[in-house]
Amino acid sequence: MMAATCAWQPCEETEQDAFLVQFSNGHVKNAEQLDFKLFKHTDEVNPRKKNRRIVVAESDRLSYVGSNFGSGSLQCNNLCRYFVGVLDKRTMQMKVHNAQLLNMQPVIPGESVATDENTIKADTYRDKVDALIEAFGTTKQKRALTSRRLNQVGNDTLHQAVARAASNVIDQKGVEALQNAVIETEAQTDTAVFLPPCNMEANKPEDVYPFDQLLSPIEFDALKDVGVKMAELTPEDLQKMRDDGSQQTVLRHLELLPKEGAARERLSRCAWYLSFLIKASQQKRLNHKFGMADGCPRIIINKVLKTFTVESFHNGSLRNTVSTSMRMKLASHCLALLLHMGDQTANLTLLHRDLRISDVKMLELAKAMGLTLARQLAYNTEESGSQDEHRMVSLVLPLVRYEQRVDRRKRKKMS
Repeated sequence: MMAATCAWQPCEETEQDAFLVQFSNGHVKNAEQLDFKLFKHTDEVNPRKKNRRIVVAESDRLSYVGSNFGSGSLQCNNLCRYFVGVLDKRTMQMKVHNAQLLNMQPVIPGESVATDENTIKADTYRDKVDALIEAFGTTKQKRALTSRRLNQVGNDTLHQAVARAASNVIDQKGVEALQNAVIETEAQTDTAVFLPPCNMEANKPEDVYPFDQLLSPIEFDALKDVGVKMAELTPEDLQKMRDDGSQQTVLRHLELLPKEGAARERLSRCAWYLSFLIKASQQKRLNHKFGMADGCPRIIINKVLKTFTVESFHNGSLRNTVSTSMRMKLASHCLALLLHMGDQTANLTLLHRDLRISDVKMLELAKAMGLTLARQLAYNTEESGSQDEHRMVSLVLPLVRYEQRVDRRKRKKMS
């Protein structure tokens, strides 16, 4: 016997996969009599479509079609990788290629179109298989078919019962009351997408938006080094930051840091994390290098990318985009963090200026979080003797429930 050598050629080099087909209605005796054709998707940029393939086998009697996507494809294609070896008997060398398994199903021309004008729709593939089972199936197959049909009848009965119950509810409460309930539920669902985790049954204000849900203990410990740098800032450093137009919310808390102890360390870490979130909200896209120059821990970067960005494909690469909804989510987390830093009180005006979002959106966000609104006169240091009115928010139990406004846009008049 002669020894055979095996040569590995990845699919990136050959750019060809081997397609292994199996026929659903039996085995092919003379494969040479079949004419095989391979079709691939024209969109080679979209990662979900560029690998789609269709194999067509035609003979004198029947045609077969198989694909690696859709309901008729084999599910093992998505879970496993298959390889096939092609042996050259002349050189006794074997080349290994990537392989794909396809299930070939017979296709009869004209079957998809109903021939009888009185029929509403053509029989599906499942209906045809059921008809074959009724005519030629075994006892076990017929028993399974009967059980499945009984379950289908039970589901139809359940749907009818649900429809009758819904009709009774509509008759009792009225359409207008149900529409108002739906509007309120949708509004709560929309706000729940970008609000921080909330404990509505909390007995203490600080437990409504738990601090551990904003910063886990591991993430809080990772901010130790950057928190120390933030706590070591001198009044001259703070004045320089103010002259450079740094975030007013962060500067306000850095000026009021406790002299020493665990409270100073805690607030300095929170101030750094708040500054990082505000910077992230002002970006259009983020990557894994964002914040590395400032010494941001890797766990914090991963948290921000996972929680506050939307993944999208662009030219075959993955991007982390800060969308409008993600900016509102960042604003809600900043506000919840400010509540913990300021004894459940926060300056809403300074925050919306730092985040560069409108006052109206910031006000709607505070109302969605159930906060109590107030106004306070603040001294403006830039203009001597002038005062600026700031909007303050505080978390008081029970939370305030504001009425949801449903505004309808006016139609523009045609000129």
